[in-house]
Amino acid sequence: MNTKNISVQRTTAIRDALFILDKSGCGILLLLRSDMTFERTITDGDIRRLLLEDKTMEDTLESLPIIESIVVEGGYTRETALDLMNQHKINHLPVLDEGRRVKRVLERRELDEQILLSTPHMGSWELEFVEEAFRTNWIAPLGPNVDAFEREMEEYVGIKHAAALSSGTAAIHLALHILGVTQGDTVFCSSLTFVASANPILYRGATPVFIDSEPDTWNMSPQALERAFVDAEKNEKLPKAVIIVNLYGQSADFEPLLALCNQYDVPVVEDAAESLGATYKGKGSGTLGAMGIYSFNGNKIITTSGGGMLVSDNEDYIRRAKYLATQGREPAAHYEHVEMAYNYRMSNVLAGIGRGQLKVIEDRILARQKLYQHYRDGLQGLPVKMMPTPTFGRCTHWLSAITVDTQRTVARPKDILAALAEEKIEGRPIWKPMHLQPLFANAPYYAHYEDGNSVSGDLFELGVCLPSGSNLADYQQEKVIEVLNRFLRN
Repeated sequence: MNTKNISVQRTTAIRDALFILDKSGCGILLLLRSDMTFERTITDGDIRRLLLEDKTMEDTLESLPIIESIVVEGGYTRETALDLMNQHKINHLPVLDEGRRVKRVLERRELDEQILLSTPHMGSWELEFVEEAFRTNWIAPLGPNVDAFEREMEEYVGIKHAAALSSGTAAIHLALHILGVTQGDTVFCSSLTFVASANPILYRGATPVFIDSEPDTWNMSPQALERAFVDAEKNEKLPKAVIIVNLYGQSADFEPLLALCNQYDVPVVEDAAESLGATYKGKGSGTLGAMGIYSFNGNKIITTSGGGMLVSDNEDYIRRAKYLATQGREPAAHYEHVEMAYNYRMSNVLAGIGRGQLKVIEDRILARQKLYQHYRDGLQGLPVKMMPTPTFGRCTHWLSAITVDTQRTVARPKDILAALAEEKIEGRPIWKPMHLQPLFANAPYYAHYEDGNSVSGDLFELGVCLPSGSNLADYQQEKVIEVLNRFLRN
């Protein structure tokens, strides 16, 4: 809240004070002396009492009694502020600096609410498409919304074919199936990612080989990938596929990565679960490999509640994906099946949500980009660094992430997360790399640096993801920035 918008003086007319009180919707005014230091708070009850004393609307606040309002001077926590509010049965608490000037006003609703990492951001279009599904009784899987969602996604990202599925994980699974990955094969995969990128390798009975990140994008390292290919060729066991992940809305540097994969004639599956709307040298994220995948989980930049999509310029790949995703049903009047398949198609209802979300995706991207920039500005001078943003394309900043500068502070991510949690703010560590997960303890791993130093390992040790939802209110982000400044400067 801007304290200037609720500040008055004793020379202010009662009419003007009421207008300010009504316009702000805050519930209190700040009475300041001529030197702008704080005197007391004013409520609508205080003004009513003046009018009951036969004051007119043109009279000033001069006759307000002098009282000692409850304030905070010096440090405070969410708990101590709430304790003061509860003790004195108030909902607002001015915070004063050493000169008794108001720095901010704490509100009970802000202190009580939890600020989450990334929540669904729904609009009005979604309901229209879902209601259409109900009106036409297209409730079961598939239907007009699914067909339209696929067409609209093809147009948005610039690709020829798309299959709407039950999840991004399902999309990766189908991609590996279509590429012929099977028992005994190997698949190279980014290490710094969520486990859903790697689990489908195990579904196919293959062995993952994890590739480190490079520091400029936090995504797959061309240097590590090259060493992995050299060893694979030497051992006469090239991978069947390479899964390249685009982390937190930032594209990997695909030019050198694709050059290596093309050199060894190995297809790429682009995991764009976190990067829908991002670009690389003019091309949409998810369109650079043989196949690309998107996730529409509840925390993603757009959501279908749960869902995903597989895209490709290869029509045969997507035709095959749709066949496998619908239990491998053959074109016969009866139910005919000749191979094992899956139940992976998206429902018509959820596709309606996706269509509505896709209509406003550019607004959602702009909101997250503004959040990232405001974090960059608001954390200036603190011992942290923002996730880098290379100039080769657009980053959506699905999540805004920082790393701790250990040369300038003894604080570590667990300390920052604890400080945020104390104020009911949700933060998350950077993904724990797959090569450090117990599930993949025996999987091969190639670090970015030849001496074995791991970029992804360092990012996990030093990184924190901050609240980044496109529906994050200004005052909520200001609270995050304030908590980080207060904690890290101390």
